Parts: sequence; structure tokens; C-alpha cells
Amino acid sequence: MLISSPRRLAAAVASAALGLTLLTGCSNDNVDCSLDECTVTIDRETNASVSVLGVEAKFISADENTVTLDVAGEQVSLTKGQQAVDVGGLQVSLDSVTPEQVQVQISK
Repeated sequence: MLISSPRRLAAAVASAALGLTLLTGCSNDNVDCSLDECTVTIDRETNASVSVLGVEAKFISADENTVTLDVAGEQVSLTKGQQAVDVGGLQVSLDSVTPEQVQVQISK
């Protein structure tokens, strides 16, 4: 019994560390993440960007229905209501566009 207790403790610590690693894929207050999906809010200003799930998402331009972002070094245009687009192994979709910000979903 004494041999298995340290093993159980080590397994619990490893599981907790893995869980924290997965949840810390988001870099700042403009990113809200669950286990494998993040909602990202980016200001509509030149060079606004966030780091999420190991990639950088940078604002390029927007109108009332379409947003152009640079995600993981790849330029992508998203339209409200459009299905998610595959970019660098991630799924990216547009949630909303306001005069101040854009909000996108990025998931694994």
C-alpha cells in the first residue's frame, strides 16, 4: 500500500499540471478560454493582436460584416455567419464586429 500512495500522488500532480498547461493557452484579458476553445476580443486598431493557443492573431481590417486577421502568419477573411475556417490547424470563426472591437472563436 505504501508503494502505491506516492505513485497516486505523482499521477495526481501530473494530471493537474497537464490541466493547467491546457488552460493557460491564452495570453491576456482579451482572451477567455475553455479546455480547447477560446473567445478572442481584438481592438479595431492598427497592430492590435493577442496570443492564443500557441498562435498570434492580429487585426488587419474590418467592415460591418467581414474581418481580416493574420492568424499564425496566415491572412484570413471571416464573415459573420460563416462556418469556421481552418488556419494552421485551428478553427477560426467570427462572432461579432463592433466599431471598437472584433470577437472571434479559435478552437483546436
